[in-house]
Amino acid sequence: MRFSAIVGVATLIGTTSTSMSAEVLTIAAVDNADMVRMQELTDDFAARNPGIHLNWVLLEESVLRQKISTDIETRGGQFDIIAIGNYEVPIWARQGWLQPLDALGDTYDEDDLLPAIRKAVSYRGKLYASPFYGESAMLMYRTDLFRDAGLEMPPSPTWTFVRDAALKLTDKVAGRYGMCLRGKAGWGENMALLTAAANSFGARWFGFDWRPEFNSPEWKRTLEFYVDLLQAAGPPGSAFYGYPENLDLFRAGKCAMWIDSTVAASTLSDPKTSSVVGRVGYAPFPSYGTLGNHGNWLWTWNLAIPTSTSKAAPAQRFIAWATDREYAELVAAHEGWPYAPPGTRVSLYNNPGYRSAAPFSSYTLTAIKTANPDQPTVKPAPYTGSQFVAIPEFQRIGDAVGQIFAAAVVGQMSVTQALASANEMTLREMTRAHYVKLP
Repeated sequence: MRFSAIVGVATLIGTTSTSMSAEVLTIAAVDNADMVRMQELTDDFAARNPGIHLNWVLLEESVLRQKISTDIETRGGQFDIIAIGNYEVPIWARQGWLQPLDALGDTYDEDDLLPAIRKAVSYRGKLYASPFYGESAMLMYRTDLFRDAGLEMPPSPTWTFVRDAALKLTDKVAGRYGMCLRGKAGWGENMALLTAAANSFGARWFGFDWRPEFNSPEWKRTLEFYVDLLQAAGPPGSAFYGYPENLDLFRAGKCAMWIDSTVAASTLSDPKTSSVVGRVGYAPFPSYGTLGNHGNWLWTWNLAIPTSTSKAAPAQRFIAWATDREYAELVAAHEGWPYAPPGTRVSLYNNPGYRSAAPFSSYTLTAIKTANPDQPTVKPAPYTGSQFVAIPEFQRIGDAVGQIFAAAVVGQMSVTQALASANEMTLREMTRAHYVKLP
């Protein structure tokens, strides 16, 4: 469990103490680089809104989801602004747990949002969250290691090529590993990567009868490939590594390849924190055989307002500041264009300053545009969502399946046993939730 800010300590912007008449907004957010940067830039918000003070609660992704889910389901009212993903937005809006964002102001420019992102955070045509960054998935690799090994990354890599290259580039004596992948258990951790990979292998979570399909040959190919690759070419402890741990390994020069979020590119380009600047290439998510690319996911971290807060008006003022077009310019002025929050606005990708300073920008935009959450699988499926299944029960089921598959990575059970256990557990849960009809 990793905390990058002291939980519950108010960040008082512009004053040494909170005025009795000031509005204090408690913001629960993920402790990624973009959100930490936002916290550091809130002097600008304070100057424009002197009567609003901010109490930041920055948490590791899995912990954040647990705390926010508990609070919003019980209407506890602990938070005024919450960072959630596009998985939660339509589900929670349908439940009446989120307030519509209908007072963001004239400068917000909702039409400037990338169409796929805008759709992902809307419900019945209304915006219920505002994205502070958007992402898809891609393959990141060390161009110098590829060159030294006589390898050339194809324009559209296959999983077969990825496996062969990973094995060739692994040097465990030197502490370098051919492939880093998410292994930490969780629906947004290892199951995000595995669901996307399964899509690319032709698998799906459910058929149209809502019965799980972990007993299919496609899922067996997926999990065998994943487990074998991590055991042969992954770092020790892979089953406990998520996005931040693999990011640290890659920028320290310990990974030859890494498949994960496009948002990592700006961090890998930062000479203050990365030892691999100028030696990173980008390629699409791998495909299996001739099935084409079905692995691109679509994810966006967003700011939303729970219905349990009584501070919706100042909360919308903060969200407008944090996610409008001007915020990218603020980040660029302080940090440089490569660190502007990616994947949300058309104007950013039309900006020549950003495009020239961020060589990864075209890969991010292409990956987002080609993701197809409305039809993520090769075979038709009864659900939407690219690296998740867009039903309320998925969070609980995905966490449980993630635990089972992580056990396979560390050798506590075979792939066959893991798939059988996942299928049995998921069938039981889907029957209990009345998706599967008993005879």
